[in-house]
Amino acid sequence: MAEEHKIQEAEIISTTPAPDASKEVQPEVLTAEAPKPEPSAEQPKEETKPQEPQVIIQKERDLSHYVGFALLTVLSIVFFFIPGIALVYLVSCLAAITAPVAWIFAAILSVIVWLIFKLKIKGFKKSFFWYIGLCALISIILVSLSVFTSYQVLSGIFALLIGGSN
Repeated sequence: MAEEHKIQEAEIISTTPAPDASKEVQPEVLTAEAPKPEPSAEQPKEETKPQEPQVIIQKERDLSHYVGFALLTVLSIVFFFIPGIALVYLVSCLAAITAPVAWIFAAILSVIVWLIFKLKIKGFKKSFFWYIGLCALISIILVSLSVFTSYQVLSGIFALLIGGSN
């Protein structure tokens, strides 16, 4: 009995403070809509546009897309192996080398050159950028040799890599 009386007293006691006599209490009217904050003078009124569904149209890729991607891939590989290719081309001027041997030695020499950069320059990203800079420098040298001299370096490299040179 004593416990029931304590529970009834606990329910009667309110934890909310009594309303202040100086403040006016306005009854809240519950509606289904959320209350909208009143716009202040500082904030500009935002206009809400009804969102329309986005339609994404994807074109089918044709043969030229895949040929272009393959060409860029091959050129990227050749660009990465250009230090080794240049060294193998210099050796092929002295002795005859076949195309598979040229590709294998170009790849091995390029990886060795990149490892030298990796060991000398700390950090993978920094050494990779320096190696790409070396590739660009060698490419510029080979193109300038081909353009400014009568000796066709680029065609000789191309012939070496596809097996057309002796």
